[in-house]
Amino acid sequence: MIAPLDENGVVLPGFGPYSGRDVRDVKEPIIESLKHRHRFYRLETINHRYPHCWRCGTPLVFRLVDEWYISMGPVYDKPREQLTAAEVDASLRYQIMDVIKDIKWIPGFGYERELDWLINMHDWMISKKRYWGLALPIYDCSACGKVTVVGSREELAELAVEGWAEFEGHTPHRPYVDAVKIRCPGCGETLSRIADVGNPWLDAGIVPFSTVRYRSDPDYWRQWFPADFVTESFPGQFRNWFYSLLAMSTVLRRETPFKTLFGYALVFGEDGRQMHKSWGNAIEFDEAAERVGVDVMRWMFANSRPEDNINFGWHAADEARRRLLVLWNVYSFFVTYARQAEWNPGQAAPAVKDRGPLDRWILSRVARLAGAVDVDLRAYDALDAAKEIDGFVEELSTWYLRRSRKRFSRGADATDRAAAFATMHTTLVALTRIMAPILPFLSESIYQNIVVSAGATDQPDSVHLTSWPADELKDLNDRALQASMDVVVGAVNLARTLRSQVGIKVRQPLSRMWLAMPGPDRLVDQEALLELLKDEVNVKSIELIGDESELVDRRVKPLLPKIGKKLGAAIPAVMAAAREGRFEILADGSVSLGGVTLAADEVEIQATPRPGTAVAHDEGLVVVIDTELTPDLRAEGDARELQRAIQDARKEAGVELDDEVVVRVEALDAVELTLRPYIGSVETETRSKIKFGPVPTGATAIPFDLDSGSVRVGLMPKAAGL
Repeated sequence: MIAPLDENGVVLPGFGPYSGRDVRDVKEPIIESLKHRHRFYRLETINHRYPHCWRCGTPLVFRLVDEWYISMGPVYDKPREQLTAAEVDASLRYQIMDVIKDIKWIPGFGYERELDWLINMHDWMISKKRYWGLALPIYDCSACGKVTVVGSREELAELAVEGWAEFEGHTPHRPYVDAVKIRCPGCGETLSRIADVGNPWLDAGIVPFSTVRYRSDPDYWRQWFPADFVTESFPGQFRNWFYSLLAMSTVLRRETPFKTLFGYALVFGEDGRQMHKSWGNAIEFDEAAERVGVDVMRWMFANSRPEDNINFGWHAADEARRRLLVLWNVYSFFVTYARQAEWNPGQAAPAVKDRGPLDRWILSRVARLAGAVDVDLRAYDALDAAKEIDGFVEELSTWYLRRSRKRFSRGADATDRAAAFATMHTTLVALTRIMAPILPFLSESIYQNIVVSAGATDQPDSVHLTSWPADELKDLNDRALQASMDVVVGAVNLARTLRSQVGIKVRQPLSRMWLAMPGPDRLVDQEALLELLKDEVNVKSIELIGDESELVDRRVKPLLPKIGKKLGAAIPAVMAAAREGRFEILADGSVSLGGVTLAADEVEIQATPRPGTAVAHDEGLVVVIDTELTPDLRAEGDARELQRAIQDARKEAGVELDDEVVVRVEALDAVELTLRPYIGSVETETRSKIKFGPVPTGATAIPFDLDSGSVRVGLMPKAAGL
């Protein structure tokens, strides 16, 4: 091997006119010399990736040097399961392969990636040509060729023949350790330590032993070994830190140094490229934390698959923030109404068993959430935990709170209002404890306000000092009630889909809905849940049915490509029976018609809603709505639209929640006549006093169309008259 450069990139003596010159200065002279001796063939440019100094951008120079390696042993040309014990003992790479099978790898492909590295890697280079670092305790005798590796500080003291006084009291780093000289055990020559320092991963890999008293206190060390959890960004670490930890532990113990490894990908810019200042897509952590908040960043990371790169930027952060704002709005609603009501957690409330199904359901859901997130986090699965939390918050906001808003107002029944406040408080406190590991600052902010500041002296001073709530909530986990509420929510979704399909707004009341539920069981608290369903889908009555057979017209279409050859001459009779509706659907799904029986896959059963109805199905759940609108139903729908318009006007005018207002409704006489029977209920719902007549100048006015005609709504605070 010819190594012409010293450590400064200068050509060594012995290379004629090039000796003593910087390597960057000899390219042209070498080319000219080759041309002069007719040895030169061609000069061309090759585009390729070339290393540059990351600080100043100067191109680096390759230099051939001697290094120190740990032998990984041979690679055998046969499957691992066929190796003998002696063959494994002779190859460190196969010993490590035996160790890593006991590790839980997250993501799962980490196991295969580590195996791939071990089978393909060369010997492990452990030295570096640097001044500072882990001093390699290697003494190489040039006289006899013997290499001495010192195993401890005590062994070095025994071998030292000079320099110990300079070294004593210092860590084994340069320059102090270099002062120590030993005598070669082979020939007696005085030896100095090699100048190389260790690869940083050599040092990192020994941490499970060097930092927890492996040699001095084995019992203490065993309490901490193997580690429960190791995490690092996986690009590169399968051949660096992960590998060095495994190599050290395998050599010393033939044991895994950790039980679970969590690897994750990289943070890229929002444009999908790696972050670089020169590209303009780099974002400093402090800037991001200040601008979007650290919990928003944590929520982004928790909601990403660890094996995928995260494209981080302001737009992506805005989406994460919007999801968290759903929770913040629920919390804000609760705090606003609790302050108005002067409610506190110490006030009396009905026992949970005496509360309505909606309250018991949300408490049951938060109990289930605690158990599910506990399982996820114990499995180091932040993604599923975040999804569970996000789904629960969505239910809390769009189902429980939306259905319970009126219960928090001053006009609500006092007992029911107390139950609503107590339920929401219990739910929010439990939720802060569940999400605290992922959203520590948001959780703490909510907890401090609704627990600590509320004067709860029997609770810890921080959410992070509370225990996990699963055990204390488990008795609230009513699976039957949750299943029943799932049926109700499913029916609501089907009914909304049907309304959309037939063009009927949700605010338009309907006369009837028919409901067929999956399975034979009744709903828990069936009467109360059906009342909730009636109100949510805005129907006057709900009738339970076994299936939709009485409410749809069924027709059978034989599939000729499947039955043509099979039936032959019987085809005309079968088709005639199908056209005339002379058929019977049997219990196993087959159909009898025209004197023959066709299998379920030989016919297509078509169900057509009867006139004035619409039908929707979902896994055994059937919803049928009556789409006929009577004049009274249309009038009530107009009243609902008026109510919505007044609420919009209140928001636009910035009216406080409990402020009463005067509303002027400007409409034709026929429209007024249609609306008058419902004005009392609209006034109650909107905290307003409604008068018919022209909207005065200066009032907040909103024009809109009703089924009965066009109207304008004007609104002013009650104190202003109108």
